[in-house]
Amino acid sequence: MDTGITLQIIVLIMSVVVHEVSHGYMAYWLGDPTAKYAGRLTLNPAKHLDLFGSIIIPGLLLLTGSSFLFGWAKPVPFNPYNLKNQKYGPALVGLAGPLSNLVMAVVAGMLIKAALLFGVVDGLGLQILAIVVQINVLLMVFNMFPIPPLDGSKLLFAIIPISEHTKMTLERYGFVFLLIFLMLFQRAFGLIMLGVLKLIAHAVIGISLGGFFSLMG
Repeated sequence: MDTGITLQIIVLIMSVVVHEVSHGYMAYWLGDPTAKYAGRLTLNPAKHLDLFGSIIIPGLLLLTGSSFLFGWAKPVPFNPYNLKNQKYGPALVGLAGPLSNLVMAVVAGMLIKAALLFGVVDGLGLQILAIVVQINVLLMVFNMFPIPPLDGSKLLFAIIPISEHTKMTLERYGFVFLLIFLMLFQRAFGLIMLGVLKLIAHAVIGISLGGFFSLMG
């Protein structure tokens, strides 16, 4: 297997695990110990990997030559009725995942900038850091779309008054809506992802988007 593909898979697995653990810790800090009791407040990938989202989908994307790689882990369980803040607690739990991806992307970007300032312009280390930025930007943008079961839907439900029946219906058929969205708006999703990636490349690293992609090999 190509080294670049192997690195992308490793970074993807690590990133989705951190994403899910962040959900669990936020829920725990807000009063819900469900994830802790389920043994999900751990960075051990074996506790989080999902057959479909962590293996099959990334594998299909690689086999079809997709221009980007993404996936997900098993959702960390939490009980919203245990949260101290019933109105905004679920939204905070939902936002914790994408926020963790943003933090990882920015930190990796800052490390790239430091390396470039010291005259390091290529190498495996820079390639890994660039992949960390790309994968985490993709995960953050993808998860912020307000479609159940994505994290953005938790923010939507907190802002817009939606009945429990409607919420349950949307969550039940959310995966269907998500597949339709991906088929119809794949180009729009790609443009948004590239826009955020360009912003981080410029604002954090201080290079062009083309220069950023050159770091990935």
